[in-house]
Amino acid sequence: MERILQRIEPRVPLKSSRLSLRISKPILLVCLSLAFLLPAPAQTPLRIAAAADLEPVLPPILEQFHQSTDIRAEATYQASAMLTTQIMNGAPFDLFLSADLSYPKKLIDAGLADAAGSTDSTTPITYAKGTLVLWIRKDSPLGPPTLDLLRNRTLKRLAIANPDRAPYGRAAVAALISLKLYETLQPRLVTAENIAQAAQFVDSGNADAGLISLTSALTPRMTSSGNYFVIPRDLYPPIQQGAVIITNTTQRPAAHKFLDFLLSPPIQAQLAKSGLTPVH
Repeated sequence: MERILQRIEPRVPLKSSRLSLRISKPILLVCLSLAFLLPAPAQTPLRIAAAADLEPVLPPILEQFHQSTDIRAEATYQASAMLTTQIMNGAPFDLFLSADLSYPKKLIDAGLADAAGSTDSTTPITYAKGTLVLWIRKDSPLGPPTLDLLRNRTLKRLAIANPDRAPYGRAAVAALISLKLYETLQPRLVTAENIAQAAQFVDSGNADAGLISLTSALTPRMTSSGNYFVIPRDLYPPIQQGAVIITNTTQRPAAHKFLDFLLSPPIQAQLAKSGLTPVH
């Protein structure tokens, strides 16, 4: 009997092993099939804090960047000062495109951003220059937009962006001071949160005219409904628009790629058509 048991016992693990193999193969195939069917983990988009004057400009550039690099990017548009405050409070942005240099420099000085990859990492990267214009609706009784319009006593409401928060608002105030019209027009100013809202105020009739960005004036809607006059550049300080990378970003390589893309000749030429002066 013992000899019989000895002959049988070695076969038990062998049968068990074969049974296990027969069971594990189908399970393995099913697991592999499911692995191929499951979607790949979604890529975290590059998060860009963008000045409000870029709202008409940036969306097609983000799409081109995605097509070129397979990196998705999304932008939040607000006044530069408001975006700066959000970043200082820990908002999860990777890149900041300001409408001036002072706000990104403030972040650099606070140790919250840098311009790594440039010759001077303590100075924001200038990616474009802005232009201030006077815009008025085509059906306005005030006549064509010129500097004389600002002296017209029938001008009751002039829209500008908040000079405490928006670089274009500061430029508008500087231009009015240069023209010695600020004290006269100050009671008539309709102050918007940002430059995009200033354009909405004048387009909707909540203001008679507006000192807005050329990027806003060149949008299809504003072009069809109104006319603009370029404010002479010697009436206000240059609007140099600067970019910085947020220090705690986890997507620094992607942020560098986007900045390189933004500064490339084709995109700079595209910015020029949208109302921004290229830096090259």
